[in-house]
Amino acid sequence: MNHHIRFCLVTISTLAFFSCQEAPKVPEVSLEERALKIHEKTITIDTHDDINVKNFTDSINYSQLLKTQVDLPKMEQGGLDAVWLIVYTGQDSLNTEGYAKAKDNAMAKFNAIHRLCEEFAPDQIGLALTSEDVRRINGEGKKVAMIGVENAYPIGEDLSQFEAYHEMGARYISLAHNGHSQFSDSNTGEADSIWLHNGLSDMGKKAVSEMNRLGIMIDISHPSKAAIDQMISLSKAPIIASHSSARALCDHSRNLDDDQLKLVKENGGVVQTVAFGAYLNTEKNDKRTAFMKEVYQTVADSMGIEWFEFKDFPTLTDAQKAALMENYPKVRALGEQKVKHMADAPEAVNVADFVNHIDYMVELIGIDHVGISSDFDGGGGVAGWNDASETFNVTLELVKRGYTEDEIQKLWGGNLLRVLDEVQAVAARMQKN
Repeated sequence: MNHHIRFCLVTISTLAFFSCQEAPKVPEVSLEERALKIHEKTITIDTHDDINVKNFTDSINYSQLLKTQVDLPKMEQGGLDAVWLIVYTGQDSLNTEGYAKAKDNAMAKFNAIHRLCEEFAPDQIGLALTSEDVRRINGEGKKVAMIGVENAYPIGEDLSQFEAYHEMGARYISLAHNGHSQFSDSNTGEADSIWLHNGLSDMGKKAVSEMNRLGIMIDISHPSKAAIDQMISLSKAPIIASHSSARALCDHSRNLDDDQLKLVKENGGVVQTVAFGAYLNTEKNDKRTAFMKEVYQTVADSMGIEWFEFKDFPTLTDAQKAALMENYPKVRALGEQKVKHMADAPEAVNVADFVNHIDYMVELIGIDHVGISSDFDGGGGVAGWNDASETFNVTLELVKRGYTEDEIQKLWGGNLLRVLDEVQAVAARMQKN
């Protein structure tokens, strides 16, 4: 047998041997590992987080682990990249005195956010004004802050203040909160059918045009149904609902019904689904709330503090409102710990209930018109996403439901940034003309 034949036989037998062996196994990637990879690649944006100015000082601020649902350590732990910090003002009297007092409150919150980004933690968080800023700051390895205004009440009757708010960084504004403002009726009018403007006031209609001109997104989360219809009809740019869910699944006046959701789609806007128990599952929320009311009261009593609920907010004095904002995160955190060991505690509204609303809206109006928000530190948070440190659980639930990486990136902020780009493009055209 010559050398060449012997070599061929050896080669054939070697191949035959290996062909009988099982091919080396490619290690299976678990669903959690796949979700984590997607989460790490995605710029995650939460469009509604309330603030307390007492947590924005040189000695106490978001660079530290606080009792709040949002701070930089929790964002880092949960992989939450960007938060819209909210300049919120409760509704009060429609007069000069009320406007002046509200303006002081709004300015204090604008200044607090700027101090965090410019003085206290500029190496950790930056203020973004455009989608390009968001990507740049994120690329620098920092967290991102953006500013939303919940209630235009502090603007008073001076429409030039919209421009001043824009210069301070406001990139979305809601024309009303709980209670009718000088600009717009609120969803709260559904309770007694008493309306101030039957939608928008004449000044509210001018405000829509002014926000379009400036490149400020119009937020429809709190105004009345008539006001929302008018805003969408009048706006030359897409609008947003910064923190609302689907009324078909939870019949609350803060949610959007199917007709409204379809209007948002036609307008090119986006609805930021909100992780707020009362807007997600009424039955579960009511049972849990009734149970937790006693738990929170017990915790508050043990701490020696007077306890109120967010539903009481409009009736509280300024001192009581300040106490609630300061004490709520502490009492809630201790209450949640306490209830973990109670076998009779009703099930809490959870991440699955939250994603049910995302599913519903995606099915109805499409993946390009739905996003994510928490309303942390303003009453929001559900089991599994109770603070920023648990943000990954939302992505995990989306992966479990079969959402692709591209779809998850749209939900977690891609859609919102697209709307911001379009709103700013409309403003550029209006200013040019």
